[in-house]
Amino acid sequence: MSNKAVNILLVEDDLVDVMNVKRAFKKNNISNPLFVAENGEEALEMLRGHNQKKIFDSLPRIILLDLNMPKMGGIEFLKELRSDENLKNISVFVMTTSNEDNDKVEAFRLNVAGYILKPLSMESFIHAVSTLHNYWMLCEYPNNN
Repeated sequence: MSNKAVNILLVEDDLVDVMNVKRAFKKNNISNPLFVAENGEEALEMLRGHNQKKIFDSLPRIILLDLNMPKMGGIEFLKELRSDENLKNISVFVMTTSNEDNDKVEAFRLNVAGYILKPLSMESFIHAVSTLHNYWMLCEYPNNN
């Protein structure tokens, strides 16, 4: 079995939601490195290593993505990510308050792995993060990423 200590990038502008993700990781004993970007623009800089934002030894395998953010929202970020040959295969899970069908359709058209509505109760959120953890623990990834 390959090394499962994959990097995870959380793209989220709400500090309370960032703290909730960190809390859910802790409650589920998830030790994967978690990096945070406040919007899509900052996430792309981190992923591409622009403006001295290169912080990854290896690219994240998982992105947890909010849709409603300043500067560059989630759908715009997804379009940019999927058009980038070096980044297009990263698994993305949307975690958003948007229950709009057009957002769901566009997100899945852009090949998201899942779409999770928030706010969930903390108990439900911890369970959702546990399920995501089980998913990436089961997945096998090529060594060249």
